[in-house]
Amino acid sequence: MSAPHVSLPDPTHLANLPHLPPSDPLTSPLTGWTRAHWEAIADRLLDALTPYASPGLAQYRLPGPPSHSGPWSDGLEGFARSFLLAAFRIGGSGGQGVSGLIERYAAGLAAGSDPRGPDRWPPITDRSQPMVEAASLAIALHETRPWIWDRLDDGVRQRVADWLGGFVGAVVNDSNWRLFQVITEEFLASVGAPHSRTEIDAGLARLEDWYRGEGWYTDGDGRKFDYYNAWALHLYPVLWARIAGPRADPRLVAEHRTRLWSFLHDHQHFFGADGAPVHQGRSLTYRFATTAPLWAGVLADATPLPPGRTRRLASGALKHFAERGVPDAQGLLTLGWYGRFLPVTQRYSGPASPYWASKAFLGLLLPADHPVWTAPEEPGPVETADVRLALPAPGWLLHSTAADGIVRLVNHGSDRLPPPPATAEDSPHYARFAYSSATAPETPAAPDTGLDNHIALLAPDGTPTPRGRIHPLGVAGTRAASWHRAVLPGSDEGHRIETVSVAHGAWEVRVHRVDAPPGTPVREGGWAVADDSAPPVASTGPGWALARRADGLTSTVVALHGWQDAGTAVVHAVGANACGHHSATPCLTLPAHPGGTHLLVTLVVLRAGPETNGEVEIRFPDGTRERVPR
Repeated sequence: MSAPHVSLPDPTHLANLPHLPPSDPLTSPLTGWTRAHWEAIADRLLDALTPYASPGLAQYRLPGPPSHSGPWSDGLEGFARSFLLAAFRIGGSGGQGVSGLIERYAAGLAAGSDPRGPDRWPPITDRSQPMVEAASLAIALHETRPWIWDRLDDGVRQRVADWLGGFVGAVVNDSNWRLFQVITEEFLASVGAPHSRTEIDAGLARLEDWYRGEGWYTDGDGRKFDYYNAWALHLYPVLWARIAGPRADPRLVAEHRTRLWSFLHDHQHFFGADGAPVHQGRSLTYRFATTAPLWAGVLADATPLPPGRTRRLASGALKHFAERGVPDAQGLLTLGWYGRFLPVTQRYSGPASPYWASKAFLGLLLPADHPVWTAPEEPGPVETADVRLALPAPGWLLHSTAADGIVRLVNHGSDRLPPPPATAEDSPHYARFAYSSATAPETPAAPDTGLDNHIALLAPDGTPTPRGRIHPLGVAGTRAASWHRAVLPGSDEGHRIETVSVAHGAWEVRVHRVDAPPGTPVREGGWAVADDSAPPVASTGPGWALARRADGLTSTVVALHGWQDAGTAVVHAVGANACGHHSATPCLTLPAHPGGTHLLVTLVVLRAGPETNGEVEIRFPDGTRERVPR
């Protein structure tokens, strides 16, 4: 079993959770955490929201910059997403010992659904944020039906149904939002309220259009692969089936279960030995919501994982963030990854957006005597052996190492761009060649900070070309490949850069075939490593550069072929990385491309562990040898 050296925790952060129960080393030998820990954190999160409640308890207006939808919608978001958490807590306890939560959210439903009241919710209109929150309300109402919905006054039930009914006939974003409509209208059907079976069926049919095989969906048309597979596209079909009951087509439910089973076979590999999820994609401020499908697989009897491994992965992720200041000292989930870090957010992110992390507590719906809570923890895949896993549907190659517990994801397929001819901005959370459980990309990307895990042609003023649309060429075994079109500023001419990645252990060799005008500089960066305490230490030499964090996390790039007279450097940044205030990226620069198609081969390494003496010797076919410090 590994003893991970990455992302060292600060035990003082657990002071943010003053009522945590003692660890249980017998049932949970790897994390020490039990169901009682999950309940304690859920209670802490819910209690911390009370100072921000509106007078009628229908909104929670948290501190922070508003989303593009505005404070009114953000207040609804605070209610709906925390109600989801409260619902799992209430349902999991059978309504016992949580009467304060039942009364609190029942009062909020009455006040928020009153169309003339001061605490009223914004209406559901075409493509509006309340559509997202309506789905959370519907799930929470279903899971707490005996304790809340069934006890509401008839007038309140009617008003809530009328508000949710704004979904019927409305225009919905053609993405995971289609499932919000499915969930909400299915709940309306379950209580005898007006709904459209045609819209429910159309939303479920649209999900079929996005399925790419082996458990993977794209979030809408294009190549949009990220954690929305986990906390939306697989999760909502499971929750829909719970609401629909006998109304659900059993063949479709079975198909969803089969796909979830396949997805979890892959998803279990996305967590490092320290519990950290791979840092890739959007909405990362939802943090441990990445664990939601683990619990969904158990609820739907659709998981290949043994119960002890499910809990180990989920508890490991929750504990990972708790040890790094999540929630904060006030018990709140902030906009960020560990601490507050706005570059991981989107325009739709408001102060209460992080509470989609409530989905991680889905496991509380499972009884306390279920094996997922009582079976001894089992190690995650990264803790027992090195892994290479080809994921052809998203165009990814995953490789992890047991020695340091790091998971690395090589990206040759997900760019989050709509289908051609549409274009979009180059996102550092999609456009990089690789992501990991121990690092984050430099964000926002800029000429001096956007070089990590990226190869670019450089304009005369130093501006790098973006990667843009990724054209996959295949993933199999130890290899993944793609090409992209590099366009220099001020030019419409594109230059093809074709890349093959070969992964082995902690190493990735990138073979680039680079087309460029003669004399054009070419730059490639390795992994960005980050630390809050101090800038990473930099070292360079002929054809290599490295950055090392204090705990031994090290990023190295080595010129293997084609980098004649390459410059080497380590570029430092401040405030540009979700994993730490100080960050550094090693890089290589070819001063002048010879013109035509030029072959470049680069070794890119991310590894962790104490600094050791010695060196790595690289032998080239012509007999040349280079030595790089380990």
